[in-house]
Amino acid sequence: MTPDYLRLDQQPLLAQYLLFPLRDLTPPPAGAFDLLVSVEPGSDVQVAVRFYLGQPDWPALLYFHGNGEVAADYDYFCKAYHACQINLVVADYRGYGMSSGQPTFNNLAQDAHVVYRAVQDELLQRNCSPVIGVMGRSLGSLPALELAAHYQGELKWLIIESGFASVTRLISRWGFPLDVSGLSLLEKQCLAMIETITLPSLIIHGEEDSLVFPEEGRLVYDTLGSRQKFWLPIPDADHNDVMMVDSQLYFQGIEDFVTRIT
Repeated sequence: MTPDYLRLDQQPLLAQYLLFPLRDLTPPPAGAFDLLVSVEPGSDVQVAVRFYLGQPDWPALLYFHGNGEVAADYDYFCKAYHACQINLVVADYRGYGMSSGQPTFNNLAQDAHVVYRAVQDELLQRNCSPVIGVMGRSLGSLPALELAAHYQGELKWLIIESGFASVTRLISRWGFPLDVSGLSLLEKQCLAMIETITLPSLIIHGEEDSLVFPEEGRLVYDTLGSRQKFWLPIPDADHNDVMMVDSQLYFQGIEDFVTRIT
């Protein structure tokens, strides 16, 4: 089940308000590489994916970043994932980083499927472990939840950080000047999809998040159908510093979770 994100794309002001594509041509650091994935048949639209591979026997984490970010922002943070013995793979969106095209909410969801298959193939060609988990931060929770709902027999885990269950809920709480009454069905669809997810899950959220309120992350946690799910609040952390306020707690939580699952 995929929520009807086209309903969001029919509100042009919403995309202008919520999607901030940022071009970035920063070359990958030593040991990393980029893969351009064709995501739309019959067009030249490509989405860039950056691979930070440590050891071939480590599990891989397919990571969907937040808004106003690009894959190259993780050139530094990849070291922390390698310390957890995780191969990090960060996907951009249309219009972000080196990717072409324009982002829409529906494309965020649909492109994730193509990117996931391309990442699987690339890891296979490089003789890397086929064990893959998915993680979404903030805006990235949308494609991460999409994949978690559709590939439960393949993916090993789900991590959501600073995430939300429904864009509709967020814009309502922000007081965005838009009639969201017609989007109530979309919210129900999002929650229904999350209920179907039974993957082992870790939900991380800053306790002082003033953008995506902690209750939104808690709603994801409460709605998940997973029998193994864990809630990791980060004290004193806001939306954009959640990895830095207590990096030990943040990454130890991820390492412990992945080690437990794999």
